Amino acid sequence: MLISSWNVNSVRARIENIKSYLLKYKPDILMMQEIKTEDLNFPYEDFSSLNYESHVFGQKSYNGVAIISKNKLKNIRFDLIKDRLKQSRIISAEINYKNKIIQLINIYTPNGNPVDTDKYEYKKKWLDDLINQLRHLIKKNPNIILGGDFNIIPSSEDVYNPKSFEDDALFRLEIRKKLREMINLGFNDVYRFFNKTKEGYTFWDYMRGAWQKNNGMRIDHFLVSNSLIDKIKSININKDPRGREKPSDHTPIEIKLA
Repeated sequence: MLISSWNVNSVRARIENIKSYLLKYKPDILMMQEIKTEDLNFPYEDFSSLNYESHVFGQKSYNGVAIISKNKLKNIRFDLIKDRLKQSRIISAEINYKNKIIQLINIYTPNGNPVDTDKYEYKKKWLDDLINQLRHLIKKNPNIILGGDFNIIPSSEDVYNPKSFEDDALFRLEIRKKLREMINLGFNDVYRFFNKTKEGYTFWDYMRGAWQKNNGMRIDHFLVSNSLIDKIKSININKDPRGREKPSDHTPIEIKLA
């Protein structure tokens, strides 16, 4: 089973790129972030024509998350976090896999910039709420796959110029500590589990030739609970879509279950 996560930066603006990706790489499940559309305007038919069912938690013009799947998903939830700004940032579903019920959680964490503003405080509170929910969920079901755009750079190896990001909301120490707090609940950062030092950028800004210069950062992640890590065969950062015309500034990350 191939599970993919991708901040598509508008599902309607990128629909042809997304369909090309689905046809070429054939993920069983794609978790999308920043779909930037209300449920009503989501391109359901484009995905159903490729045999994907869609589950959407949308929002007009901003944010929004969705899971499309070739497999039947159950227990779809949009209420894991009581978002004080009522933003659409988290969706959850369950799949049956080899006699296990796995909870998939797809997140789009707030950016938080500029720091020392309400946006930064919102990000910290949102992450605290996520951590508290994960602490509760993993006691009920130890089989969790958490993926999405975390808007967190885990360490200096994960950004092209760490010095310039020291006071950025993606790299501030207290934000990185919240990611570590999540992992300490019983998760593995899958990319670092398989790649101890290798660069693994998932985002390149549209400005200043970042893609061409490989001035990127790793902010899209899969965290997999300890009970499942031996079921993960591989992880791949698929850079192909980032190099296409009119791309998202993110590229898909993919895990393959053994």
